[in-house]
Amino acid sequence: CPDNPSSLVGPLKVDFHRSRTWSNIRKEVGAPLQDGGRYMPRDCLSQHKVAIIIPYRNRHEHLKHLLFYLHPMLVRQQLDYGIYVINQDGEGVFNRAKLMNVGFAEAAKEYDYECFIFSDVDLVPMDDRNLYRCFEGPRHLSVAIDKFNFKLPYSSYFGGVSALTKEQFLTINGFPNTYWGWGGEDDDIYQRIIFHGMSIFRPDHITGKYKMIQHQRDKHNEVNPKNSEKLTQTHLSMDKDGIKNLNYTVKEIAKDRLYTFINVDIHAPVVSQVYTFWLWI
Repeated sequence: CPDNPSSLVGPLKVDFHRSRTWSNIRKEVGAPLQDGGRYMPRDCLSQHKVAIIIPYRNRHEHLKHLLFYLHPMLVRQQLDYGIYVINQDGEGVFNRAKLMNVGFAEAAKEYDYECFIFSDVDLVPMDDRNLYRCFEGPRHLSVAIDKFNFKLPYSSYFGGVSALTKEQFLTINGFPNTYWGWGGEDDDIYQRIIFHGMSIFRPDHITGKYKMIQHQRDKHNEVNPKNSEKLTQTHLSMDKDGIKNLNYTVKEIAKDRLYTFINVDIHAPVVSQVYTFWLWI
């Protein structure tokens, strides 16, 4: 397949109609897909084997809108790809970075993916020229989000949607497992990349536009005041805390037409203990 497919259309009109249903989405975008949200071009050999990893809990409406736009875009980009929704089981404190580690580990078991895209469920790309593939260095894709007036909020921002090759991911030991609750893990990941001598690549602010689905902060994903303190220790913890010491239990794997759903127990602290937990981590 060509590096720059002729089927790309550029800027996309993105809206979040409440009338959009799962049944309609499966009919509209599911035809070329295999079960599990898998796709590979039929008329050429894709140069890119890509796993899309989505950390998730209780975001049914958001996932619906994301997949409605994402699948057609990835098909036009002529990728050999699969979409993995990594659901945190139970009502414990949320851990986005650990779920992304789980997604990497589980997707790698299923297929020889060379590139991993880690995507928040509430960010929808607005331009299909923003290529969901990997580059010579880690790539930050969501550089211009409407919430931030389509500007990078700060120069070291690495949140939202990012891409790393398998080799890059393993070099930084994946993502930290110890950031429970909201905040800090994106900056830890950024530091891991920089400490390992890599440069971060970004699309321009036109191609890298994203629209965020507005929502209230998730229940059991409150700001953790301890997370920011951990950032001073990243250089000491990064080779021990990550994919090397990842522990979790898979409770269910289900193959929907649009995605592979993996329900996992990541041994989260229960909410009733959260404030005590934050005092000693």
